[in-house]
Amino acid sequence: MSFFSKIDKTFSKISDKAGRVATGVVAEVSSIVNKNHRHDEEHEIEADKIRTAICESHRFKSFANQRGENFVKWHIDGVDYFWAASELLSSAKECIMIQDWWLSPELYLRRPPAKFPEYRIDRLLKKKASEGVRIYIIVYKEVTQGMNLGSSHTKHHLMDLHENIAVIRHPDHIGTVDSTRIWSHHEKVVVVDNHFACIGGLDLCFGRWDSHSHPLADAHPTDFSQTLFPGQEYNNARILDFQKVHNFVSNTVSILQTPRMAWHDVHMTIAGPSVLDIVQHFTERWNELKFRKYKSDGRYDWLQYPHDKLAAPNEPVHQLRHRDEWLEKGRRFRQRFHKGPEWKPMDDDHPHLTPMGSCKVQVVRSCSDWSHGVLKESSIQTAYIELIREAEHYIYIENQFFISNTGDYGPVQNRIAAALVERIVRAAREGKRFKVVVLIPEVPGFAGDISTVDDLQKILAATWRTINRGGHSIYEEVRAAGYEPKDYIRFYHLRSYDRINAPWPSFIRRMEEQSGITFHQAQIALAKQWIGVPEIWAQDVVEIKEPDVTKEGVVVPESVTKTEEIRLPATVEEATATIEKFQSSAKSLRDDHQVSDSVAHHALADSTSLLDEKWLGSDQEELDAYVSEILYIHTKLMIVDDRRVICGSANINDRSQKGNGDSEIALVVEDTDMIDGVMNGEPYKVGRFAASLRRKLYREHLGLMKPESVEIQTPFKMPAPTPNPDETNDIGDKLVRDPISIEMENLWNGTAQRNRAIFSELFKTVPSDTVRNFEQYKKYVPKATVCHLAPGQSLEHVKKRLCEVRGHLVEAPLDFLIEETGIWENADWKGLNPTLQVFI
Repeated sequence: MSFFSKIDKTFSKISDKAGRVATGVVAEVSSIVNKNHRHDEEHEIEADKIRTAICESHRFKSFANQRGENFVKWHIDGVDYFWAASELLSSAKECIMIQDWWLSPELYLRRPPAKFPEYRIDRLLKKKASEGVRIYIIVYKEVTQGMNLGSSHTKHHLMDLHENIAVIRHPDHIGTVDSTRIWSHHEKVVVVDNHFACIGGLDLCFGRWDSHSHPLADAHPTDFSQTLFPGQEYNNARILDFQKVHNFVSNTVSILQTPRMAWHDVHMTIAGPSVLDIVQHFTERWNELKFRKYKSDGRYDWLQYPHDKLAAPNEPVHQLRHRDEWLEKGRRFRQRFHKGPEWKPMDDDHPHLTPMGSCKVQVVRSCSDWSHGVLKESSIQTAYIELIREAEHYIYIENQFFISNTGDYGPVQNRIAAALVERIVRAAREGKRFKVVVLIPEVPGFAGDISTVDDLQKILAATWRTINRGGHSIYEEVRAAGYEPKDYIRFYHLRSYDRINAPWPSFIRRMEEQSGITFHQAQIALAKQWIGVPEIWAQDVVEIKEPDVTKEGVVVPESVTKTEEIRLPATVEEATATIEKFQSSAKSLRDDHQVSDSVAHHALADSTSLLDEKWLGSDQEELDAYVSEILYIHTKLMIVDDRRVICGSANINDRSQKGNGDSEIALVVEDTDMIDGVMNGEPYKVGRFAASLRRKLYREHLGLMKPESVEIQTPFKMPAPTPNPDETNDIGDKLVRDPISIEMENLWNGTAQRNRAIFSELFKTVPSDTVRNFEQYKKYVPKATVCHLAPGQSLEHVKKRLCEVRGHLVEAPLDFLIEETGIWENADWKGLNPTLQVFI
């Protein structure tokens, strides 16, 4: 027994509180003195050798091998994935496992909430727990000084609902042997009954649900039941980040004036043998954290691996150190993929048993000692690099970040950019047509003015140093090899527009006068409807915050925003009467049902035009109602040659890729169901999963798909193994079939450039290629309300130009602030700033 183990044993005999404090001090000290404390004893060294050998034997050096016969299904945007998640959670019979960076118990998985109140996560989990389903949840324990994720509320709210729900928050930030103040658990995983799983970019939290139209407005003055984004859900992190999220019906921005920030993402549901590897990952994490935090707490079960040794004796998991120990004391749940002689179907079994589908899947991850109790694994980065190197024609990337390095140049460690340069230069030297398309957010999704906020500048600098600045970026390295980088790789963003139906003088104010109820009072009554009759704690006061009118890009600090606290109505009945009185006051004023509460759907292939939209207020009120905002790309996705896909929780940055930073998980998917495709004008067989996903994304971004009702169930909203509809014969699908043809390139770039020109003209959007330094920035930014039209334009001109917007794709302005070299050429990038790793 080590010296620190003896001290720890002594302290355990002291009173609980004093013992916890003393043990925490010892743990913190021991982790500093011996950073290898979980890997230095003989049995630990042997266990590490076994794990290392397993990883070395697998492609990408992953803990998991590739498995066939999986059914994998993609879901684009929260509207489809959250509905699918609600179906899976509702189907649970034995267990639910959830691992999230952020989990909001009050999140509605189906919209509008007024129509689907039972599909709020806390209500759904309580229902399943009361049916006997065991529920295990791991959430990131945030540093509360810098984030507002409410993980403490998540834990206590859910565990108070039912004894079958257990929640672990991790990591602790001080006083533990695995203290970390920088890294996070970043996986977004759901597992149901060891049979179905979900992996991708979407946390089950506020701000993530969105439709394919990506509306920015949600004001419904005459029918509050149509609200899609209740309370905290109506958020714009570029204006003001989430605040006090446990007060879930409070609002951080005004729905009458400020647009929400739209959200684009991709998630997957899977049924098949690779679910066992996802369960292995969760089981190891859960048991490791139970051992560290709740070793003797019966509320937290030990879990068994689901793998059946008799039916599948060659599974690598059977070699692992804790396998027999966990088998003896852990809770076991049924699995349906290893069918030995004792396996029998049950009457209440899930349908669609093996073989499930046509996809070969390999689970890859980023994890290390602090997060998982293992030596560093960075199989996600290895997979990215190898898939890039093996690409034949085309790479498509969507990611929240794009921070990498082409070599040993500065503090960024991951080499995804180097792989891209290597592959592009090889194609150029061979004289072959090769294309890389990258979509990232226009600006980081954090509040602040680019000209003054250091955090924003650090992330932008890291991104620019990866793309086209700093001496060794992708563009600079390709040019140094003698080729024009834009012939091979280009960057793009997404942006949306909308019209807020809130004409103040001519309508809203008159409704207030007519009803004797203010709009905000009616909104507070709506909040009471959302809360209902709480079974446990619920807020009784709602805060309303409205940023002052400011210029584009400039944010009012929280300390000077207007804050109003209003007490909720005492009963739901009182709240309903208040809403009905306010809404009915419109009857004597105008027939508001003629006016759309959102016009964002016109960016898609709608049967009508923006010019067809009615407006019953004044022209100036309509001008004031138009808004534009970035469509935030949160996806973590790469598609190679329309054949191979990697998708999960990992960003392209060091935090996600290096292995001993944030913990991550992803799937590498290769479909054996090959369909007819086209590559550079030639017939080319493609995988159904990869090709259908890439084509659907193109159609959304180019506005070649029809808008859909969010409240109607479609096959796209059903989880695996219900297939997505076959759209290969649709006109829009045919237009985007060949990703590297000249015609496709012209359509893609033409749309991106036209949309960029329109938004820049009407809204003076930032970033812009016309703004090369901060002096130009000051002159360019209009004196207008944030996200609203620049002044001095006619309504006719604005509507005519917005009618020309197709989809959400905009070209990336890579010359923005290019003369401000001090942003990306300073001491930070010479390794002299230890805090830089937080941002990169």
